[in-house]
Amino acid sequence: MSRSWAASCSADDHYAGVREHARMSRIDDILEANARYAQTFEPGPPPDPHVALILCMDARIDPIRALGLPYGKAHIIRNAGGRVADALRSLAVSQVVLGTEEVAIIHHTQCGMMTLSETELGARLAAAGRIVPEGYPFLTFEDLEQVAREDLATYRASTLVRQDIVVRIFIFEVETGRLHEVESE
Repeated sequence: MSRSWAASCSADDHYAGVREHARMSRIDDILEANARYAQTFEPGPPPDPHVALILCMDARIDPIRALGLPYGKAHIIRNAGGRVADALRSLAVSQVVLGTEEVAIIHHTQCGMMTLSETELGARLAAAGRIVPEGYPFLTFEDLEQVAREDLATYRASTLVRQDIVVRIFIFEVETGRLHEVESE
């Protein structure tokens, strides 16, 4: 009984053949970069995070480099708009399981979540064929300093997270790379 072509090839040969006939995707690029990374990878020390950072998923922000974070010393929690309401579960785990003792809430200039209203974002998703539950909160906003203060209030109102630790709010300027603190009032 003869084996099929795919069964007679190694996985790498098959993958290479598929790639010859199809444009590489961004994920394929990531896999190749990871293979190069893994060739020289050496595990670092066990994680010992002292601070949890909540920030936007915007790809222009590299928190490791921008904030000078050593390996394993911070939990980085990212979501659209860097909103605390979306991060509470992860923050609670970070604090209780791994003992983080400070929180920095970091918003940024030119945030995409400032460009659309709740209604506009819901309409775009519906137009793309998504089913949007009535009243679903996309957590859009218009004012950076105000949303930073609102997120601090959300944190302070939550029973999931520690209230006996330092929590500070910031705005990262994507134009300059600078971080400045927002007064909580």
